[in-house]
Amino acid sequence: MNERPDRHSDGKSASGSPFRPRALLILAALLWAEAALLWSAVVWLVLELITATPTSLASALAILVLVLIAAAWVTAIAINSLRRRTWIRGAAVTWQLVQIAVAVGCFQGLYARVDLGWALLLPSLAVLALLFMPRVIAATTSLPGAGDAPDDQRG
Repeated sequence: MNERPDRHSDGKSASGSPFRPRALLILAALLWAEAALLWSAVVWLVLELITATPTSLASALAILVLVLIAAAWVTAIAINSLRRRTWIRGAAVTWQLVQIAVAVGCFQGLYARVDLGWALLLPSLAVLALLFMPRVIAATTSLPGAGDAPDDQRG
């Protein structure tokens, strides 16, 4: 009775593909954009490490490893947001809070970069707003007894 005509009770659309709310697709697009920018930062840091002499090689390598880990993690969140995994909400909230902390740091201090601060803050706030939309929560919530397994592994 309350079912949408374009969606079946098993969560699939009328065409047979999994139904994904528009908000979830926008969320995934923002996460993919963040992941792409982090991978760009990895490439830039590697090029800087090769072409320039760092003041501290240990610090340069540590920053590179941290950005590499962050890029891999945000990529995993982006991939699994399209798979509608339940754990992506907590992971995405955590990453957005880290990004907001970096944005706040960009607004203050001797080398303040307000433009960079806004570029970090606005997407983070958008992702946080999307994460708490009822359709995104519903799309990333497991059915009772279904677990978090992909459709082909469910009994």
